[in-house]
Amino acid sequence: MTDTSAETPEPTLLSAPRDGVPFVIDTASGLRRAAEALASGQGPAGVDAERASGFRYGQRAFLVQIRREGAGTWLIDPEAFDSLAPLDEALRGVEWILHAASQDLPCLAEAGMHPDALFDTELAARLAGLPRVGLGAVVEQLLGLRLAKEHSAADWSKRPLPESWLNYAALDVEVLADLREELAELLEESGKLEYALEEFEAIRTAPPAPPRQDPWRRTSGLHTLRDRRQLAAVRELWHEREALAENRDTAPGKIIGDKSIVAAAKAMPTTVPALLNTPGFHGRAAAKEAPRWMRALNAARRSQDLPPLHLPSNSPPPPRVWADKNPDAARRLNTAKPRLARAAEELNLPLENLLTPDFLRRIAWRPPTPIDPESVAQALRDLGAREWQVRLAGPIITVAFLDPDPLDT
Repeated sequence: MTDTSAETPEPTLLSAPRDGVPFVIDTASGLRRAAEALASGQGPAGVDAERASGFRYGQRAFLVQIRREGAGTWLIDPEAFDSLAPLDEALRGVEWILHAASQDLPCLAEAGMHPDALFDTELAARLAGLPRVGLGAVVEQLLGLRLAKEHSAADWSKRPLPESWLNYAALDVEVLADLREELAELLEESGKLEYALEEFEAIRTAPPAPPRQDPWRRTSGLHTLRDRRQLAAVRELWHEREALAENRDTAPGKIIGDKSIVAAAKAMPTTVPALLNTPGFHGRAAAKEAPRWMRALNAARRSQDLPPLHLPSNSPPPPRVWADKNPDAARRLNTAKPRLARAAEELNLPLENLLTPDFLRRIAWRPPTPIDPESVAQALRDLGAREWQVRLAGPIITVAFLDPDPLDT
């Protein structure tokens, strides 16, 4: 067991996989070989996926890496197959080890892969109270090894993939089994392994995120607009850009950026030359697709369906206004939050892992009636808190809500 409190020597650079860099599997026969090997391996499987965020449309995987004891490391090109279901079947009943699993599980599911059991080394590191939880930092602290991370933001849709990139990809799963053992031991020693297992299962079984309402509202800079017609222009331009990006399989920001969309919406030019002379309107497809952008602006000009400036929300207002709008809620929040923070500090885990901050704000703004241990526990469950969080945070919140401290004056 690594002594994380003692001074550690300079980490050893992990420069190459122990078995060498594998070939990338992109044929049906290769996929069968990989599945057979992985099915005959032992223990959990380290799994990772590389995307091409910022380069391609969407968040699909462009490389999947799997390592299992007795089977070695396999690199698979998902683009070469309709589905990676043979790998999924080969790993049926096997625990998957991922780092920051919530980032990779959606693209793995899109490729037909769904774990039956999960260990998330990033979340485990958070719950164990490690100061830094990136893969490289955790590997360095617990295993005394240094991983190079120079290709983490690369365009993984590139073909053929450079040898140095494949080396990096193979190393990412090389260390996961050893890291899992170290983290499990840390969690066991601190009495938090049960918490971690509940969290892993919640991540594994979480349903897909529902479609976002009005996704165009995520456009950076939208908050600077105060006119509904301008919002309509952002909406039309965003949808045009999205359709073009999907058709070209490229990241939307590589066509025109959010700043360009907002600039055009503010100016509302009426001709192509005026559009191209709009300050801030530029991008790879700004001029070439100018008629497309003008059609979107004209559609916004004619639209009778102007979007509201703000969507209705059932979220509480910002806590800074609670003292005026709802003093009782402010007292509840101001009493419970520091007590939860002290509990999290005693447990050596981040406050947001003890209880999601939004959950506390929501229950403080609209507490259950009556306030008692059972009603608070159920309210937390309804919000999505795990049972271990309910057991630890529920009593603290109940006491705080029943006898909140006065507001500072």
